[in-house]
Amino acid sequence: MAPYLFLWLLAANIVAFTLMVVDKRRAEARAPRIPEHTLLRWAFFGGGFGTFAASRIIRHKTHKQPFATWMMVWLWLQIVLLVLWATGLLDRVSAEI
Repeated sequence: MAPYLFLWLLAANIVAFTLMVVDKRRAEARAPRIPEHTLLRWAFFGGGFGTFAASRIIRHKTHKQPFATWMMVWLWLQIVLLVLWATGLLDRVSAEI
């Protein structure tokens, strides 16, 4: 399962990063934008790192609320889950349930 999880996270982060860059370019061109719920959905489904990285690198949606808060919530949740998974604690919890 680990290789599939890694591939999913890699793909989700690439998509999330790309969507943030495209949305920034559309904002600059005053073109139709990518809805915030789409960007946050990709952050939720594993693209938290990509969304966060794009927001800092291209300076997009860093202060937009509640977007910035939700982006950080999903990022930290993913960090915690990855740490729990890497240490084996997540396996122990799921085995007890």
